[in-house]
Parts: sequence; C-alpha cells; structure tokens
Amino acid sequence: MVKRIRVLQWYETNPYRNLALEEYLLDQLPAGECILYLWQNRHTVVIGRNQNVWKECSLALLEEEGGYLARRSSGGGAVYHDLGNLNFTFLAHDEDFDVEKQQEVILNALKKMKICAVKSGRNDLTVNGCKFSGNAFYHKGGRSLHHGTLLVDVNIPSLSKYLTVSSEKLRSHGVSSVRSRVTNLKNYCPKLTVDLLRQRLVGSFEEIYGFSAAPILEQEICMQEVEKLYEKYCSQSWKFGRKITASYTLEHRFAWGGIQIKALVKGGLIKEAAVFSDAMQAQWPSQFEQALTGSLFSSQAMAQAALQTPQTDELTRKMAEDVAQLLLEQRL
Repeated sequence: MVKRIRVLQWYETNPYRNLALEEYLLDQLPAGECILYLWQNRHTVVIGRNQNVWKECSLALLEEEGGYLARRSSGGGAVYHDLGNLNFTFLAHDEDFDVEKQQEVILNALKKMKICAVKSGRNDLTVNGCKFSGNAFYHKGGRSLHHGTLLVDVNIPSLSKYLTVSSEKLRSHGVSSVRSRVTNLKNYCPKLTVDLLRQRLVGSFEEIYGFSAAPILEQEICMQEVEKLYEKYCSQSWKFGRKITASYTLEHRFAWGGIQIKALVKGGLIKEAAVFSDAMQAQWPSQFEQALTGSLFSSQAMAQAALQTPQTDELTRKMAEDVAQLLLEQRL
C-alpha cells in the first residue's frame, strides 16, 4: 500500500543524466512510496530498449544538427524530445504499481484545464484522436516505472524529420505520417506552459493519491551513483547495441508491435542473433535473442526457441506464440 508520495522536479536537460537519475530513483525506492519525477531533455531522440537505431532515426541528420541519441530501459517506440515537451515518470514497488491510477493523474490534471484527453491503443494518451503522450514501462527487482512524454509545444517539424517510422506502423494507426498523428496540448489550451503543467500534475498527483507530496531534494541524491549510471547511458555500446552481419533477416508487424530478427548462419547453426522490437515488453526480445543463438537454422528449431522463452504474462505468451507461428510459416 502506498503510504507516502514524493515529487522530484528536475531541471537538467542532458538525456543521459536524466535517464541515469530515473534508474537511480528506481533502485533506491523505499517500500510504500510512490514517486513522480518530472524532467525534460533537449533536442533528443529516445529509442526503446530493443529498437534498431538505424531503422528508427535519421541519425546522421540528428548528429549534424547537434541532437542527442539516447536509449531508455523500457520497451516501446522512438520519440522526439525538446524543451516543449515534459517527461513524467511514476515509480513504485510492484504491489503499488497501478498504470490506470498513474494515467488518471495526467488525465485529471488536463481535465482541470478543460482538455478532454483519453487513453488509446496499447500505450498512448490522445486528444481529438491525436497522440500527445506515449507511455512505456520497465520492471526491475520488484520495482516498476511508468514513463512518457507530454507534448506541450514541441517542434513538430523536427519530430517528423528525425523519426523514421515504418509505413506499416503508420498504416496500423490509420495515418499517413508521424506529423498527422501527433498534437501539442497548447493547441487545446493556449495559456498552457511546461511550468504550468508541472504545477497541475503535482496537484493532481496529490489529489488522486490522497497525500501531500514531499519534495525530493538534490542533497538526498547520491550523485556519484547517478554518474555511474550516466556512463552506461551515454556509452556507445548501450546507445547502439550490437550490429551483426546477418545472412537472414525476417520482419513482421503484429498488434503488439513490430519485430525484426537477424541471424548470422554458419554450417546450419545460428552463430549470432539480434532481435529488435518496439513491443512494450522490454525483456522478451533479448531473451528470444539468447534462445536463438546456437539454435539450428530451421523453422521448427527457431519456433521452439520462441516458445521456450520465459512467458510471464499474457503479452509474452502472445508474443512467443505469434513469433513461433511466423517462423513456422517461413518453411526454413
């Protein structure tokens, strides 16, 4: 049961330090406490834990124009952040983690500003059918986080030019471009600013949970521990992951997200595998990747590898079954 709520209002805009601080808060979270962490990144594309950088982002253009590429701990798809966007993170122990309640904090704050927003699809918040918030989730050691974007006054042309969303994904949402699918909240409340939204979210957090929120002060944070995590998030190995020379590639899009399987095959065995996905489940793609490595290169063996991955909930069972069926259809 939540016995205490706390708020961290953070104003640094370096994406690697912000993600490091988020993981630090998760690692240090006391039982019975729920935290709302509010933060911003400058000029950044953030990709999901299992995504292929080169497919999701116009990387050369982003770097040429002084932007940052960051990879988060959670699953899901790529997003663009600038200072017209406010990021939120809810952190709680698993027994207190309540996505509906956490989303209600956001929807309630917007309702008080006469913005009628709703939950939509697998992880979005929308207004008038357009997305202003994509949400993602991560679970670690009995603790969980729920984070997402809130587009207040984001540069939509920049969002469009840096994100390279597949036409198949756009079709699944019934739109022709990223730009036509997203909206800024300022369009529905002209007086809205990032600072005003921060205030409204804190007030709504207190109202929904029924407690006064105690602030987290900077002196309570062990910045040495944050810096260790910072080194991980800004490292090339974390941002880009492994890039293999694949002799076989398979791509498909399911209702739960897209998947790309790459395999280096030698002597009928899979010597190396890489699995990319924008699925919300953060751990399953890497578990499947491990199961594929060393497997026979055949539909039956690869399908069996998918079915042998840990299936901890309905989503992972569905992912395993769908991928196994897809592989069997290839008749390798």
